[in-house]
Amino acid sequence: MRFDGTQVQNEIYVSGESPWPVGAGDWEARAAERLAPGPLGYIAGGAGAESTMRANREAFERRRLRPRMLGAHVERDLAVDVLGTPAPFPFMLGPVGVLSIAHPDGELAPARAAAGARVPFLLSTAASHSVEEIAEAMGDAPRWFQLYWVRNRDVVASLVRRAEAAGYAAIVVTLDTLILGWRPRDLRNAYLPFRDGEGIAQFTSDPVFRDLLPDDEDPLVAAGTMLAMFPNLALQWDDLTYLRELTSLPVLVKGVLTGEDAVRALTAGVDGIIVSNHGGRQVDGAVAALDALEEVRAAVGPEATVLMDGGIRGGADVVKALALGANAVLVGRPYVYALAVGGQEGVAALIQQLAAETDVTLALLGARSVNELDSSWIAESS
Repeated sequence: MRFDGTQVQNEIYVSGESPWPVGAGDWEARAAERLAPGPLGYIAGGAGAESTMRANREAFERRRLRPRMLGAHVERDLAVDVLGTPAPFPFMLGPVGVLSIAHPDGELAPARAAAGARVPFLLSTAASHSVEEIAEAMGDAPRWFQLYWVRNRDVVASLVRRAEAAGYAAIVVTLDTLILGWRPRDLRNAYLPFRDGEGIAQFTSDPVFRDLLPDDEDPLVAAGTMLAMFPNLALQWDDLTYLRELTSLPVLVKGVLTGEDAVRALTAGVDGIIVSNHGGRQVDGAVAALDALEEVRAAVGPEATVLMDGGIRGGADVVKALALGANAVLVGRPYVYALAVGGQEGVAALIQQLAAETDVTLALLGARSVNELDSSWIAESS
């Protein structure tokens, strides 16, 4: 299906007003008006002085696009295919936990919005709805499962097998959150949603995990049991061999920021790399994701599957990341703000806006397809 971003903006001009915020900053501002301090801090905040969050944006600001004129690009192709998962646009909705703190529908709302647009949705282990509930809500729409590798292999195996049985097309292992980062906003508010039983539905719906609980089904006991098995600093590269043997699905690792780790991950048998610093929520002072993307792509070569997240706020950012080596990008906070503002309809609007801005940017850049983008379309400013 041909998508034309100019139609989206023309509809707004013709109607005389936009029914939704336009632009990541507007979505965030509107969400800030609706969210309580604890949830807002958890969603918007980062680690330490939040310098990594700023670095993510500064890395995009340093890069400038190099438009080319008169390229006869009446139609543009935004579609990508990542490890057998087709997408109409070069972005996916990334895994964000505890979405029930943003909206009562939790993960169901963005999952349904993503399904409506056929945009792949990555479900977090730290979700308020189970893999089966999200699968039922999405039907045959594309979805991946993000795995937090807790300190219990039987629970890990059960989560992976359930995701595979429920039609998820890939497993994404997050490597950078084996313990929680130092997050001052959350510490000031003494806010940890898991403590109150939020975001643990994958565990409370899991038969292996439930066998570890006493018979009284106290939700606080379940939360405590999950939190006790969460820290897992003993995880090693060799453990990926176990996961590779456990499932036939493509396996990606998320949280890679160096070329040497990317090469090591591929050597361990994974199928793809997601360059990420967890949106600046884990290591304060870490390298910007976009800077790491260039290093990783150079290290693994042109054929490896490489995605990235961290700092994507608009269509120009999507295009820059693709030009610097990403096969596709993951969007995080922007869709969470849209969820807080308008539930499923808000997320659907955010998806449409981001797709439209990406298409318009591609048209003005002079490219016919996202697949033709490379570093020649980028200049770096001082």
